[in-house]
Amino acid sequence: QLSLFRFTVKRPFSTSHSSVDSKEMKKFQLLAHKWWDEEGEYAALHSMNDIRVPFIRDTLLSMSSNYHPGNPLSGIKILDVGCGGGLLSEPLGRLGASVTGIDPVEDNVRTADRHKSFDPVLAKRIQYKSSSLEEIVEESMETFDVIVASEVVEHVADLETFIKCCSQVLKPEGSLFITTINKTQLSYVLGIVVAEKIMGIVPEGTHEWEKFVPPEELERLLESNGFSVRTVNGMLYNPLSGSWGWMESTSLNYAVHAVKSAARAQSHATDAPSETDFQQRSATAGTA
Repeated sequence: QLSLFRFTVKRPFSTSHSSVDSKEMKKFQLLAHKWWDEEGEYAALHSMNDIRVPFIRDTLLSMSSNYHPGNPLSGIKILDVGCGGGLLSEPLGRLGASVTGIDPVEDNVRTADRHKSFDPVLAKRIQYKSSSLEEIVEESMETFDVIVASEVVEHVADLETFIKCCSQVLKPEGSLFITTINKTQLSYVLGIVVAEKIMGIVPEGTHEWEKFVPPEELERLLESNGFSVRTVNGMLYNPLSGSWGWMESTSLNYAVHAVKSAARAQSHATDAPSETDFQQRSATAGTA
């Protein structure tokens, strides 16, 4: 969902203060009551569920031998980062998952809580917290089977810290799903000029092109932080039909599925001295 996580570099995992950007919070706070208006500002996110929910569901089912008819995601603990009003949390909960949705805007969480309360099944399966990702790291180490960050990473100030936080709260061999926008000339023209300024598909000022993330950069950050990238799929929104579809090109929107390395592989990776370590030791040996 559209979210507002801002991370500090000096104290990335601090829980004693919030590093959420107040300007972005105010921007989305004004729209907090509009989340469930399917014809309103978040219409494109509503219709994105038609492809992102099956993508998450089918990917997880292909990795599991357990199948529960009617509740295919039963027993899976999901963290929805930047959950907004719960547009993605709810369908995942309906598939049987136990979902924790976090968002730093209290009004978003209030809207999400109110909406899920109308469905007794969802009320049991979903819990929402007004929190940033970094604020739950210490209490949630290796807690979740799956993390979903949909339309979030283009709003974070320090992407590497965000990914490290994801890794910390994800179980070994857990899945991370990301959808976001590529940083191309085409994404500037269509994503900002057309979508925001001309057609009003999303509220003006929602995105900053400078913060869009190329898939190559996202893959590099994921791989260097203990993830194995399994899938990168291009996504396309048709404003005339109001529907999303998959496409080969990632020049606009795209979805990523990555898997956190197993604990053993990670410990080897961290224990093994790097080439830089050897060079530093050689250098100090030479000066001793």
